[in-house]
Amino acid sequence: MLSRMTAFTRRTIDDLSEAEILALAIGAEEEDGRIYGAFADGLRENYPASAKIFEAMAEEEDGHRRRLIELFREKFGERIPLVRRSDIRGFYQRKPDWLVRPLGIERARQAAADMERQAATFYREAAKRSQDAGVRQLLGDLAAAEAQHERTAQTLVDETITEGVRSEEAETERRAFILTYVQPGLAGLMDGSVSTLAPIFAAAFATHDSHQTLLIGLAASIGAGISMGFTEAASDDGVLSGRGSPMRRGIASGVMTALGGLGHALPYLISDFWTATAIAFVVVFFELWAIAFIQNRYMDTPFLRAALQVVLGGALVFAAGVLIGNA
Repeated sequence: MLSRMTAFTRRTIDDLSEAEILALAIGAEEEDGRIYGAFADGLRENYPASAKIFEAMAEEEDGHRRRLIELFREKFGERIPLVRRSDIRGFYQRKPDWLVRPLGIERARQAAADMERQAATFYREAAKRSQDAGVRQLLGDLAAAEAQHERTAQTLVDETITEGVRSEEAETERRAFILTYVQPGLAGLMDGSVSTLAPIFAAAFATHDSHQTLLIGLAASIGAGISMGFTEAASDDGVLSGRGSPMRRGIASGVMTALGGLGHALPYLISDFWTATAIAFVVVFFELWAIAFIQNRYMDTPFLRAALQVVLGGALVFAAGVLIGNA
């Protein structure tokens, strides 16, 4: 919202002199080259073939930057004015590298395609506004080069990434997704769905009061979510295990734990106790089915085996809650 409020205080591309347009282009090329280099660094360990593609693209951006600086020096001297992307209204912005992580192969390639398309548009518009023949020619050449980059990148993909490499990278990406999100989230969902059965249904059958049961269910679910989230984040920094960011794992585990408990706590918003309890039973069935499905889909656990484990564990915890609640 702040960027919208300050947009009218920025300059437009029509307000820029040719020296300022070149300065803006130099800064943009330098930043894009850094981004491609960061992409290459982020992909090198797990996706070395794709990292080579971004290294090549970073080198091309550096070549563009040198051509722009040479022309600026020839036309306007040694001192390049400071003109930043954020100073120009409507000029494309780049997200910081840390905001687009974890990269993922397709996400990085899509980001590169968007970057090249935006850069080509800028050079075409800048060339139209230039009166100097040399500046106009270079900007037009760079517009064509940026438009060609997407096809160049695809050529590099075809040359560098064979079917075997593509399959290996896809499997690496899938494994990273499972280790960072699915595994912690599944552990959280199991803990939230199963472990909260006992306190929630013990409270339900002890009080026969929907409001009291709801309060206990909220406390148990949210408390378990916070506990599981911090435990997961603190248990492993991901450096040696390769399980990814501890913050992302902690969030996945904590959120899914809370949701697992809230699923059969929220029906007690209904004031009629037996209606709320019947709905909670149905919700528990779907929670346990979802756990078995995720185990089968991502952890390669046979569905019947997963269902038996989850249902047996859930039934034992549920029975404990009912027995304690009726004691």
